[in-house]
Amino acid sequence: MTISIDVWSDVVCPWCYIGKRRLETALDRFDGDVTVAWHSYQLDPSIPQGQREPVGEMLAKKIGAPASQVRAMTHQVTQLAEAEGLTYDLGSAISVNTRDAHRVAHLAGQHGLGTEMHEALLKAHLCDAAVVDDPEVLVKLAAGVGVPETEAAEALAGDKFAAEVDTDIRTARQLGISGVPFFLINQKYGISGAQSADAFLGALRKVQAEG
Repeated sequence: MTISIDVWSDVVCPWCYIGKRRLETALDRFDGDVTVAWHSYQLDPSIPQGQREPVGEMLAKKIGAPASQVRAMTHQVTQLAEAEGLTYDLGSAISVNTRDAHRVAHLAGQHGLGTEMHEALLKAHLCDAAVVDDPEVLVKLAAGVGVPETEAAEALAGDKFAAEVDTDIRTARQLGISGVPFFLINQKYGISGAQSADAFLGALRKVQAEG
């Protein structure tokens, strides 16, 4: 029996990277076959295409908090990421519209590289302060995981995979997903948020026991 996990995630979401690592820890400890499919979700689709601003400034405006409170929040999530072996640099991260990044992720998925591409995009934004709406950056990241550069450049030049991104987001809405990461096991059990590795492992063993 193969267990399927569908994950809705945004490539600029610090909790999504933490959730990804915790899921991977659980999968390393799980004795069974599991397939993971990544789906697009935009934390803030209202950000205009091409608009770029430091994440700290964006958050301060979004939640109406002083810079000191935003720094405390980002420090907390950075420490949690560190516990999962991730080195965040949220102070340098740049907020962008993630639609093009998700389109490239769908292209990578066609090559069987969806997980690798999602990893590369999360690392680029959260750890390396890369601007993940820059076509050159996206093409380079895609090439780094094995997607032909010409294909990535061609996809970004037009609107390829836009429909796939829209379908993912529409499905999330239909499922009542209002935040990410969100994990759906065997189209049946939903896990919301970056739960512990033990929580993932328990859910997987439960599904496995049900056969």
